[in-house]
Amino acid sequence: MKRLFARQSLKPPPKAPAVPVTVPPAPTVQATTTGLQPKYVVPAVPHPFPHEHIAVLVTKEGLLLRPFVPGLTHHESHVKIGWGMKPVVEEVQGDGEGPDVDWDESVVVYGIVGIMELFSAAYLLVVTSRSEPGSLLDPDHPVYGVKGVTAIPLTEERARMAVNTLASRNAALARPSLLPFSPSEEPTDPIQALPSENKDEGSTEPRVKFAEETQTKLMTPLMKREFSLEDEDNTPPSPTESGSSTPSSVISDNTSVAKTIANRLSFWNRMSVPSLKRSDTTESMDSETSRLTLGEEGEEALELSAQDPSQEPGEALATILTETAPAPATVEERHTQLEDKIVKEAIREFSMGAMYFAYNFDVTRSFQHKHEEVNKSKRHNALLAGLNALGDEHTLSPVGDKIDVFAEAHPTLPLWRRVDRQFWWNEWLSKPFIDAGLHSYVLPIMQGYYQVASFHVPREPVGSEEGDSALVDYILISRRSRERGGLRYQRRGIDDEANVANFVETEVVMRVEREGTSNIFSYTIIRGSIPLFWSQPGYSLKPAPVLSPERTQEQNLDAIRRHFQKVVSKYGPTTIVNLAEQHGKESVVTHAYREYTAKMNMSEVQYNDYDFHTETKGMKYENIHKLIEQMERVFEIHGYFWVSNDHLMSEQKGAFRVNCIDCLDRTNVVQSAFARHVLDRQLGALALLNPSTGVRTETDIVFNDVWANNGDAISRIYAGTSALKGDFTRTGKRDLGGMLNDGVNSLARMYTSTFSDWFCQAVIDYMLGYRTVSVFSEFLLKLQSSDPSDLIRLSKIRAEAIATSVSRVLLEGERLLSGWTLFSPAELNTKISRSFEEKVLLLTARALYIVSYDYALGKVKMYTRVPLGDITKISKGAYILSPLEESSKDPLQNAGFIVTWLNTNQDTRVTSYSVRNSPESPSVASFPNSLMSGRPSILPSRSRKDSKLSRVLSNATPDVSSTTCFAAFKALSIDPARSRRGSGSFEEQADDLTGATNCKEAVDLIVDAIERACKDVGSAHDGFVAEEDVVGLAEAQRMTTVYSKMEYGIKRLLWLGAGT
Repeated sequence: MKRLFARQSLKPPPKAPAVPVTVPPAPTVQATTTGLQPKYVVPAVPHPFPHEHIAVLVTKEGLLLRPFVPGLTHHESHVKIGWGMKPVVEEVQGDGEGPDVDWDESVVVYGIVGIMELFSAAYLLVVTSRSEPGSLLDPDHPVYGVKGVTAIPLTEERARMAVNTLASRNAALARPSLLPFSPSEEPTDPIQALPSENKDEGSTEPRVKFAEETQTKLMTPLMKREFSLEDEDNTPPSPTESGSSTPSSVISDNTSVAKTIANRLSFWNRMSVPSLKRSDTTESMDSETSRLTLGEEGEEALELSAQDPSQEPGEALATILTETAPAPATVEERHTQLEDKIVKEAIREFSMGAMYFAYNFDVTRSFQHKHEEVNKSKRHNALLAGLNALGDEHTLSPVGDKIDVFAEAHPTLPLWRRVDRQFWWNEWLSKPFIDAGLHSYVLPIMQGYYQVASFHVPREPVGSEEGDSALVDYILISRRSRERGGLRYQRRGIDDEANVANFVETEVVMRVEREGTSNIFSYTIIRGSIPLFWSQPGYSLKPAPVLSPERTQEQNLDAIRRHFQKVVSKYGPTTIVNLAEQHGKESVVTHAYREYTAKMNMSEVQYNDYDFHTETKGMKYENIHKLIEQMERVFEIHGYFWVSNDHLMSEQKGAFRVNCIDCLDRTNVVQSAFARHVLDRQLGALALLNPSTGVRTETDIVFNDVWANNGDAISRIYAGTSALKGDFTRTGKRDLGGMLNDGVNSLARMYTSTFSDWFCQAVIDYMLGYRTVSVFSEFLLKLQSSDPSDLIRLSKIRAEAIATSVSRVLLEGERLLSGWTLFSPAELNTKISRSFEEKVLLLTARALYIVSYDYALGKVKMYTRVPLGDITKISKGAYILSPLEESSKDPLQNAGFIVTWLNTNQDTRVTSYSVRNSPESPSVASFPNSLMSGRPSILPSRSRKDSKLSRVLSNATPDVSSTTCFAAFKALSIDPARSRRGSGSFEEQADDLTGATNCKEAVDLIVDAIERACKDVGSAHDGFVAEEDVVGLAEAQRMTTVYSKMEYGIKRLLWLGAGT
């Protein structure tokens, strides 16, 4: 088996002695391959950890990467990333040296986030700055935070300038850890080595200097942007904050009104200037330098327009935006600017201070989870040994021996194979490196919070102990799930895969020495959104949560059951503590949660209500101790993980699942109270009781600060502001100042969720791999983005609609060739209508079926059967219904076709479920008098009474004045969403349009299928398929009303503008 993973030696064979003898030729030895994909192959000498420093070099062939190790002059291999929108990542043997390759020009980064493929280019995201919040108990297990991320465009010219800019900035900031190492220099620690001229006099330990604020920059070439290093902090000016979640900077008083409005309300951050080249711009340009200069006369004219009382506000805003910040003139320029915003927001997500990683161990699993995995591996090992299927060299120690809390089940596997994928946020971006088998270049990154603290507790010395206090190391690790990841008003409740929004696992680790024995404790508590299908529109300060009307009781019950099955299998028996209101706006969801939990009838899940606002009314948060007293027995049953002197003392046998509506403020307060109670129990087990003197102790201060920071971190990730109850968590007291601050934060949250989170959510979905780049076209068109789980559910509903239609309308013996769902006017013989609907189009070997389907009831409303021999023409082309946005008038994404046929043999039927549906038809001979209640019946003519049924029937009645009929169809957006398999990999929903990348290609596939079927029956002829627009851009512009334009303009100002 070793031979399968053996790597061919790079050393030349030893030279034969110079003896004049004849040596027979060596037999040809063919390399043995496993036939496995590279990501499943581990080298013979595994390197299970990601490289801590990676050198990045730009060459003509591509971007080269190799590990950076001071003093190492020879590398066995390096990585090449080819240029282009679809870059190829491959490992190349050799160190990459060559006549045109100078590694002295490289820059060194701390790791690779991954690759983003966008409209005009792909980008390599690399970690260029990191923080060191502290080690996990042991200095050999450091944890790092992502502080700065750089995007390197994968085009040679732009990449070269980006890398050079990064090198210059690193040199200016005196950060030698990111400067290439010269072999002539003495090998030193790359993190702490500083040039002698940059060392402060008297400094014994040089330190790396970081900017005080997180800088998120897209590394594109600078354009007339200069800064002086003579500033007080010797750092370049901070760029504009990325992402629309951050409020824009305050405009100075002397800034014109027009510029202020343009800066505040324009989504497009640069002017549409044809001569402005892509390589001459930088993402970090501020709004003043990036906009077109209008001149004094232009600015005066705009000021007068803005201050003209006779002009309508909407007209004034439109004038200002058109003149100062027009939309880009071309699709290419629009994609370029949108691409900059996407990259900027992605960088902000990774560098906002909530991403953490470790190089040499798995930080995504708790100590107890690792211990359980190790024991599982040992039991499996013992089973194989009992079957004599394991060699002696693979024998593990038996279960129950001394344990190492840092031990992992499979330490020789690459780190990405060992992490908990639920908390691995950059897996999709790392996919090119995973697929290429470049294990040491894959750096798993976790979202959440990590803090190391310590405090002293009083003790009475025992035995050899000295001093009246013991040092306690206290570490908090919060791991936020990527499943249903996103922002609070965009992601609520549960999805069809039983994943809930804002699921966070928080582990608190404590170490204290007592009587010469080291004791390590671990305790885990979880939070997550209420596991039902519900939502909460963020259009007011305190919106009411509502249950999804589209979901049945069976769907809710099945989802909540599957969710708790997953939770119990991982954390053990689960105790729910629901802090939401029992009365008022939140009561609808609260009562449903209680009812469905009771119906679920799982003995390992216990439900408890605790109306936080009622129980702590009057800001009496100290009343939470009543809840703790109520849960005392549960605390005893759950216990905690405890290892003393490498021996297992106890395990945690259950977990609390705490939630409110947001799982933020109230949840963090109660979780901190539970954690404090557990801390006291753990200290009590070591006879280290914390005396209750009424005075805040060091333990109180440190503990409260750690948990308040945790609450703020999770709140900033999910809601955009710090936690509302932070003052109580920090001090243990609730005061009026904190209450007023909460009011400001609530307003900030409403502003963020209402005006800016949609674009951020689209970027998050794309980064996590749930959506393709088409999500951004949808965003520009709808000013919001769809939930990936909703898209997957819609694809299943559409598949069910096709299957139901087939079973309901196809004649006996007819064979289905293809089925599609398409956007179409509700009536036949029209291209533009006030009402459009999704219709099912079925193609058989003999006919084309046009089906009106009721998706709410899951039944066929009406269908028209058109024999293929009667089809006379098919025309295909652009089908534009709105000219208001670039994506809605793009002919590639807005395509359709028209099918024209002779109406003499068409058969139209309706499902009426009524006997009273027999008005006279236009031609009695054309429609045999057969009627089947509950089945599709013969189409009658319009009745004298204008009932709903008769209106439906009359709309479908053939026009007897014409010999032909037609139906227009518009392809639905090609908007694939991915779902995860059990292994963690992605899959896309497959259908008859699989392979189409845009609507035009989808239309081509459909029309080709219909044409082939018509040829088979002999009806196709020359000119049967014509290239003609269904509705062209000019026609769409004429039909767009002034009201529609005003409505769209207002939405654009509110949604896109405020997010700039």
